[in-house]
Amino acid sequence: MSEELPPGWSTQPLSELAQIVSGGTPARTSVEFWDGGTIAWATPTDITGTQGKYISETAEMITDRGLRSCSASLLPAGTILMTSRATLGEAKISKVQVCTNQGFKSLIANPGVSNEFLYYQIHRTKGEYARFGSGSTFLEVGKKDTAAFPVLIPEKPLQDTIVQILDLIDCQIEATEALIAKQERLRAGLMQDLFTRGVDENGELRPPREEAPHLYHETELGWLPKGWSPTPLFQLIDPSRPISYGILMPGPHVPDGIPVIKVKDIRGGKILELGLRRTSRLIDAEYARSRLRPGDILFTIRGTVGRLATVPETLTGANITQDTARLAMTGCDPSFARYFLESASATRFVAANTLGNAVQGINLGELRKLLIPNFDPSEQRELVNCILRHDALNDQLNSELSSLQLLKNGLMQDLLTGTVSVEPLLEKEPA
Repeated sequence: MSEELPPGWSTQPLSELAQIVSGGTPARTSVEFWDGGTIAWATPTDITGTQGKYISETAEMITDRGLRSCSASLLPAGTILMTSRATLGEAKISKVQVCTNQGFKSLIANPGVSNEFLYYQIHRTKGEYARFGSGSTFLEVGKKDTAAFPVLIPEKPLQDTIVQILDLIDCQIEATEALIAKQERLRAGLMQDLFTRGVDENGELRPPREEAPHLYHETELGWLPKGWSPTPLFQLIDPSRPISYGILMPGPHVPDGIPVIKVKDIRGGKILELGLRRTSRLIDAEYARSRLRPGDILFTIRGTVGRLATVPETLTGANITQDTARLAMTGCDPSFARYFLESASATRFVAANTLGNAVQGINLGELRKLLIPNFDPSEQRELVNCILRHDALNDQLNSELSSLQLLKNGLMQDLLTGTVSVEPLLEKEPA
């Protein structure tokens, strides 16, 4: 196999490239192992909940006594924390000294091995690593299989050059992710301002109540601009198509049947149309009350409560399950209602009226009472336009992020397998 590799490349077991270290957990019953802890202690959730390739802090800390009480080891900064239980093959490079629980096989790179190159190679091959997982309760890759896991690696200068190239694209990805996070924070503030202050005849936010109290009046939803009237949701619904949930039992998938939208099909404010389950026309006919039209708002009421989406033209005549409510708005701008249902006021109401432990849900009777500010339709449309302009920028950033991630995946496959040579980049600059 090695003769097929580019010159300077070899396939080596992971144990030849790094020291492999398992983790441990101090007894939870011993407060002296946890209280006042100063040693970072990582769990797989710390890894999956962190963007980028580095991790510098953990949700929990342990004391020195806690560390000495269990099988965890203090790992130096630069260690690759690789998950090996339940979540397999996810990895981050620690920027600080850290220890882990037993869900890891952490990697301390040997001399002559770039820890960042090894990180990228682990990232590229995590699917292959996951295939070694076994276990009945949860999958785990043992130390023996981890040690034997084959890794492609070139000579050190080439490792460093490949890392430099991938670092460039990583920096662009991280910068784009930071911009997206900033835009999300700005959107939250924009929504709060729009739904409490509105816009004037020039399309500008009204001054806050503290500056212009004469423009506001007190309502059940707090201080709102004069002319805004909190109205129960049911009064803004098409009376011929009242708020309704959908099909109790859609039955088996019928390839040429009627699409049925479930909670899992509503993500990120959109309906994932690919792969929708389809029910028979006979079952659909029994639930004509919940058939969909373009512009209807879907609001999930059971399981994961509060997911929202607007029905597109392509799903005219589709249906929903019992876990979702259809809102056919006529008393206000449907897009305005859709965005208001994301607002802090609406989400507080929904949270206060959501019941259940194992499976949470909100009753349609309570949902009907949700108050929505109703006012001049032209101002409602202007508020919607403000949000759409902001979302267009965010969509552009997300598109750029997707393109960068695709580029990175392609580069990783090319560079980390030696398929594309980077030797010209190793040439020394003239003295």
